Amino acid sequence: MLKTLRLSFSLRNTYRVNSILYSLRQLPIIKNIIPSSLYGISGLKIFANVLSVLWEIISIFIWKLLYVLIMVFAAITLMEVPEINTSPVFMHILFFLSIIGAIANTYMFNPTKDKYYAMILLGMNAKEYTLVNYFYAIIKVLLGFAVSTLIFGTMLNVPVWQCLIISFFVAGIKMFASTTSLIGYEKRGTVHNENKLKALWWILLVALLAASYVLPLAGFFIPANITVILMTIGILLGIVSFGKIVSFAHYRQMYKELLVDTVFDTNAVAVNAQAEQSRKRISTDTNIKSNRKGFEYLNELFIKRHQRVLWKPVLRISLGALVFFAISLIALRFYPDANAEVNEILLTYLPLLVFVMYFLNRGTSFTQALFINCDHSLLTYSFYKQPKYILKLFWIRLREIVKINLVPGVVIGLGLVILLFSTGGTDNPLNYVVLFVSMVALSIFFSVHYLMLYYLLQPYNAGTEVKSGTYQVIVWATYVVCYVMIKVQMPTIIFGMATIIFCLLYSLIASILVYKLAPKTFKIRN
Repeated sequence: MLKTLRLSFSLRNTYRVNSILYSLRQLPIIKNIIPSSLYGISGLKIFANVLSVLWEIISIFIWKLLYVLIMVFAAITLMEVPEINTSPVFMHILFFLSIIGAIANTYMFNPTKDKYYAMILLGMNAKEYTLVNYFYAIIKVLLGFAVSTLIFGTMLNVPVWQCLIISFFVAGIKMFASTTSLIGYEKRGTVHNENKLKALWWILLVALLAASYVLPLAGFFIPANITVILMTIGILLGIVSFGKIVSFAHYRQMYKELLVDTVFDTNAVAVNAQAEQSRKRISTDTNIKSNRKGFEYLNELFIKRHQRVLWKPVLRISLGALVFFAISLIALRFYPDANAEVNEILLTYLPLLVFVMYFLNRGTSFTQALFINCDHSLLTYSFYKQPKYILKLFWIRLREIVKINLVPGVVIGLGLVILLFSTGGTDNPLNYVVLFVSMVALSIFFSVHYLMLYYLLQPYNAGTEVKSGTYQVIVWATYVVCYVMIKVQMPTIIFGMATIIFCLLYSLIASILVYKLAPKTFKIRN
């Protein structure tokens, strides 16, 4: 058993280290520092194993601490639950959340790559591997929840013995959920996959989530003594389930069905599904034609054939924005006291809309459609990567994506102007102009940004999988910067003017970079 645990940990660690090294070698500059021979250095492996052991110990507690802090402690604090009720509400919320966790996170029926490598490729004893790793996961659950509930539970006046019952209940209900799936496999031959829950399961999860928080908000919760009884039953069910988990005889056959279908072909299935979905959205109308020449001809055919992909979501977003502003104007009629506050927000919190426009832009979906249904094939031709042609097509495509993103940008800009006027207006009429133009500028900025990233980093391989670590880092960094803007307060006229100027400069720099660098970077990745 210990040997199996050591081998499985070593296998999982090797996979993690190699994945990290691969990601690092996709980054510019760093990829030149880290040679491919680094994968085989024994010293690095020892160092990585030490770090993994430390991380394994830390992760036993850190994720559970964050879970209980955010999902339970913070929720009770925000609900402003009276001190006399904090203990039963703590127990109530964790009771329902634990059932959700037992359904959605069994550990046993999570098809991961390390399980595939160990049981399918390396031929390790499926039963022994499963039992060792499963009970190791259950022990981590016990320890993690025991510490987490003791820390935050005692702060909410929950008795120590009840905190310990919670940790054993979480483990017990997970074991019971796993056992029911094992019995289901024996009777029906169907393998439970916690990553592919059916609609009925999702409805149940939503109902349980509502019971966790909505009931306490309404003043209803299960009394602590009743919760203790229910949790004790869950612990007993877990103890009874132990025998079935240990005696189950079909682990290899079950995992072969679960893992081969979901892990081995995960990327292929996802890619094929994505491509198939994309094809279904493309118009097959043979009457679609264009009178233009060269790249303009190519672009016009692409836009016409992808009307549903490119324009349908934008029109929905724009309609949603119109409805939002209409409802806001009506609400302000009935609650005139809110006019001054809304007016102040519009004149001070304009940076907040950077985050809104980030989510509304269609840059990533536009570039993805370009690659799957156009560049995927054309990038195999050398003429397609010549600087003058790249820049020409870049500007053509930029024009089209700007048109697409401008629709919600214009709607939101006009809506903000009308909202500002109806809530008392402003002493400086330039605020109206800046408010509208800045929304347009943000729409253009995100259009330029994502198209430039596509040309400079072209993240897709022949299977349309994202393989550029740099691209993913920059996309993530874009999100972080936009999120940080939520906290920024600045007069609308100053921030708006800065946004407009930045957008113009960014567009100019992007064009230069695309012309200089895209001939080397705009290619299909290996």
